[in-house]
Amino acid sequence: MTRNSRRGVADQAGHWRLQDAKARFSELVRRVRSQGPQHVTVHGRDEVVVIAAEEFRRLNGECTGEHLVAALQASPFRDLDLEPERAPTPVRDVRL
Repeated sequence: MTRNSRRGVADQAGHWRLQDAKARFSELVRRVRSQGPQHVTVHGRDEVVVIAAEEFRRLNGECTGEHLVAALQASPFRDLDLEPERAPTPVRDVRL
C-alpha cells in the first residue's frame, strides 16, 4: 500500500479502498467528474463503480415506455382482441 492510498488518494488509477472512499468522498466525487468512473474495492475486490449522474442516465436510458409502445405496435398480434375473462363475483346486500 502506498502512502497516498492511506490519505484517501486512489492507490491505482481510479481504484479506492472502501474506507478511503468513505473518508474522502468529496475527492472521490471530484475525480469521477474529472477522470471518469472510480472503482471502490472491499478486501481487494471490485465491489462498486461510482459514475457521474449523466453517464448513469445515458447508460440506463429514459424510462418513457417508448420502446415498449414501439414493440407492441410492431407485433404481428397487435390486432388481437385481448379481453380478460371476468369471473362473476357475488354481490352482497348492503343495508343503508
